[in-house]
Parts: sequence; C-alpha cells; structure tokens
Amino acid sequence: MTRISVVDDSTEWQRDLRLRLRASYAKSALGAEAAERRLQEVCADSDAWTLAELTDAGTRMGHVAVVVADDNGTQAGRIVDLRVEARHAGRRHERVARDWAEKWCAERGATRLDVRLTEPAGELFAGYRVRGQLRAKRLGARPEPVGGATARPMTRAEYPEWLDAEKAAYVGDIVRSGALGRDEAVRKSDRDFAKVIPEGLATPDNTFLVLEAAGERIGTGWLKHRYLPGVTYGYSLTIHEEHRRKGYGLLAMAAGERATLEAGDAALMFTVWGGNETAMKLYTRAGYRVVEENLSIALPRSAT
Repeated sequence: MTRISVVDDSTEWQRDLRLRLRASYAKSALGAEAAERRLQEVCADSDAWTLAELTDAGTRMGHVAVVVADDNGTQAGRIVDLRVEARHAGRRHERVARDWAEKWCAERGATRLDVRLTEPAGELFAGYRVRGQLRAKRLGARPEPVGGATARPMTRAEYPEWLDAEKAAYVGDIVRSGALGRDEAVRKSDRDFAKVIPEGLATPDNTFLVLEAAGERIGTGWLKHRYLPGVTYGYSLTIHEEHRRKGYGLLAMAAGERATLEAGDAALMFTVWGGNETAMKLYTRAGYRVVEENLSIALPRSAT
C-alpha cells in the first residue's frame, strides 16, 4: 500500500528539481541564460512548497510537492513536482500521489489545482484542462515578408483603439481558459496592462506594429524585447477577424520574428491560451515548441 508523508527537509529534492528543470529549459529554444532566468522565476516561491514522500512497504517510491496561494482573489493549489522513480514507475503510484495532492490542496481552501509540465505526463492529468502553453522558437535568418504584406510602427492615433481591443481579447482568453471569471479577468487585465506598458506606446523595449496588405490594415502586433535574456515575448500578433482564414497568420509570425531579430534577440516566445486550438496549430506549423504546458482542474474533483 502506498503511503504519503510530509517531509521536513526538502533541500536535496529542491536541488534535484532545479537540475531537472534547468536541463528541460536549456534544451528548449530559450538558450542557457534565459533558461536560468526562467528557472529562477518558477522557483521564486520555493520556501512555501510542501514536499511529501511516497513509500510502499517501507521502500521509497518517489515524491509529490504542492503549494496553495492566492491567485487574483482565488485560492489555487499547484502541483510543483510529481515524480516516481523509474524502477517503481506505474500508474498506481502516480495516481495516489495526484489524488493526495488534490485532497491536500482542497482541504486548505483551494478551488482549483494547477500543474506546470515541461515534459509530457501521459494520461496522469487527462482529466485536467489546458490553461495555456508557453511556446518558443530559436530564430535563424531574417524572414522575408509574406504575400506582399508589410509591418509598420503603430501611430499614437491608432494606439487607444488597439489598447481597448487587446484588453478585451485578453479578458476573453482568460475566461475561455477557465482561469478566472469575467469580473476577475477584467480586473486582472487592467492591472497587467498598467504594469507592462506603463508609458503606453512609449514604453521602452516594446514594439507595436500595424500589419498591412493590399493597402488595408489587416492586423497588429505587440512584442516585449529582452523579456528574458536574448528572448522577445510576443504579447500578441493578431489578424483582424475579417481577414482571417486567408493565410495571414504566418505573415504575423514572420513580422514578429523580424522585429525580434532587429531588436537584437535570438528567440521569440508566446503564450497560447487553452481553448485556442487555431493558434496552437499555427504555432506548430511555424516551428514553435512547447516549453511549458499549464493544466488545471476544479476542486474538489467531480466524481467520475
């Protein structure tokens, strides 16, 4: 019978976790320095983590680590790590650890449980929904414009309308992913935009683009350069609804890649929200690999 008990000293496990995460990020498109920065961000709240050990008949099977914290007014649990040693691998031990984590977090007031994966987890989290994916691509040669389309800097006159549309789209993405309700998502959108572009169009290290084709505005782009060392973060590359399904998606990606290289970065990274299958397929076609996948489930878990 698998038993789970909380461990007081997690020093050795945290060292091992960092080694594993560092290796996973380093083999992605981020590069070594950016991988180290991402590792620091992920482990920033490590003092709050609770580690539990799995044993069976006195033999150590593996471990599971959890934490519960406030997330925009919602108590959210998180499985930081769940690992069964290779020689003991099997669904039974993993399921016991997952179920324990769900119960532990629910007992501490969590109404949602998240898990961040840097490697595929098979069927263990099959009942969880995808909240979002972090994808990245290491860039090579500067891509040429697609289909005669162009990208130019956004003007001050165009910025207010763009900002309203971006904030509304962000709210929609959050709600569709199941992360927050609409009211909470609106408040989060207001806070996040005020934080990341406090000076609007003049905010340093940001590029705001208008995409055009055949004399028409067909989309917009927003990129944050040096988000991580050598990495640009694409907050959005959007084709307007009336111009979608015309092959312009790859145009937007190419424009973002050109802007990234012109700013001196070597990789471009995006978050794609759960439920946006069209964007996921586009990123796959354009060569963007999954760096992390974030899954979640409501607590307490519904009986199945």
